Amino acid sequence: MKTLLKNSKDLLYLRIARGIEQQIQEGLLKIGDKLPSIRMICRQHGVSMSTAQQAYLELESRSLIESRPQSGYYVSYCPHRQPAIPGTSQPSQPGEHNPRDIVDKVFRTIGSNDITLFSLSVPADELLPIAKLNKGVVQAIRTLPGSGTAYEPIQGNEKLRRDIARWSYNWGGNLGEQDIIATAGCMNAISFCMMTLAKWGDTIAVESPVYFGIVRLAESLGLNVLELPTNAKTGIEIDALKKALATNKIKLCLLVSNFNNPLGSCMPDEHKKAVVALLQHYNVPLIEDDLYGDVYFGDSRPKCCKTYDESGLVLWCGSVSKTLAPGYRVGWVAPGQFKNEVIRMKQVHSISPTTLTQEVIADFLENGRYESHLRRLRQTLHTNFLQYIRAISDYFPEGTKVSRPQGGFVLWVELDKRIDTMELYERAMKKKISIAPGRMFTLKKQFDNCMRISYGMPWNEQLDNALKVLGNLIRSMLV
Repeated sequence: MKTLLKNSKDLLYLRIARGIEQQIQEGLLKIGDKLPSIRMICRQHGVSMSTAQQAYLELESRSLIESRPQSGYYVSYCPHRQPAIPGTSQPSQPGEHNPRDIVDKVFRTIGSNDITLFSLSVPADELLPIAKLNKGVVQAIRTLPGSGTAYEPIQGNEKLRRDIARWSYNWGGNLGEQDIIATAGCMNAISFCMMTLAKWGDTIAVESPVYFGIVRLAESLGLNVLELPTNAKTGIEIDALKKALATNKIKLCLLVSNFNNPLGSCMPDEHKKAVVALLQHYNVPLIEDDLYGDVYFGDSRPKCCKTYDESGLVLWCGSVSKTLAPGYRVGWVAPGQFKNEVIRMKQVHSISPTTLTQEVIADFLENGRYESHLRRLRQTLHTNFLQYIRAISDYFPEGTKVSRPQGGFVLWVELDKRIDTMELYERAMKKKISIAPGRMFTLKKQFDNCMRISYGMPWNEQLDNALKVLGNLIRSMLV
């Protein structure tokens, strides 16, 4: 599991492409501007013709530039045409609602091959290394005692925990295999943590909007959920969190620090550090859901709140469910000072995670295949993200607001106040298109005009047309 160096030859074209992309995003290169020739790129960067061409092909795939026969390459993307970004949420409105029925209704469509599932925030099968995973399963059956039928230790596969600990060094985790507990996916890890730390009637603080799975889990445990204002770029508002903690009613905090689902926000490092210091001051634990941290679009993986944890109050949870194998249900938690309690909770509720899938994922992590796969996945998702922003700019009504995640799988779309996205969902389903209405992601009376859409499917003409249909439906609802 070697971390790729920035000056590796196979990344030269990406470095060149990122440099040009940054100039386009900052407005230094404007739509219609002619780009340097391939030969000029070669001279400027000291690279081969093939590397320069690959850089331009990368930019073309993201719809940032276009090739014109007998003329060269031109900027085809204008950041000023992009929709605005949603403002900071204000979950203080009176009134409550339960999203259970909406969630059940939307997710009955999972597995439907004839529906465009913008509602599902997982990578499509075409983006996953399924053939390599299949080979891993065969190898694991051959090598494991009892062909994988035996129990693993309660804490989980030792090789898997060692590889996760090594992987944590990418974000300054400084963990050892003894710090990790393997679980059946990230929600399973969060569940063990929540059951360990809170009891019936306690209050947990979360971002707003919040992933509906977290809301439903808290509800099932009899917990009160306090939704706090959240910025679409920087995550939870620290002043709001500080004010909530000062009441001494918060039992624990749960944050998706990197590429929040559904908002897409990523807390800056200084915010993560400040949040950890604040929680330490009030002695309040933090369950950190880092499910999307590996799916970043920038040069390096963002740090975690766990990076700044000196007291063991941060319980860092992760999984490969969004990056490698959703159905394998392989996740983990580094629970800090609560390790023994979480192990006891796991022993009561599940004993041992699945032996076979843990071994397959461990092998995938250990020999470098995971980083190679992630590099391709990140490039594809970044391209998808840009295509979706372009399509929404073209097809949706003026005034539409869209988040700008720098990683992850989802966009948060805010429409005109007159649009009810539950009604939009019903109309879209008649066109075989599924969205996730905003009311799924809150317990408050809010986000009626918002929706989450996933860009985890390979971009093609069908998706472009589906977004066009969705835009036309929205326009028809404004008449």
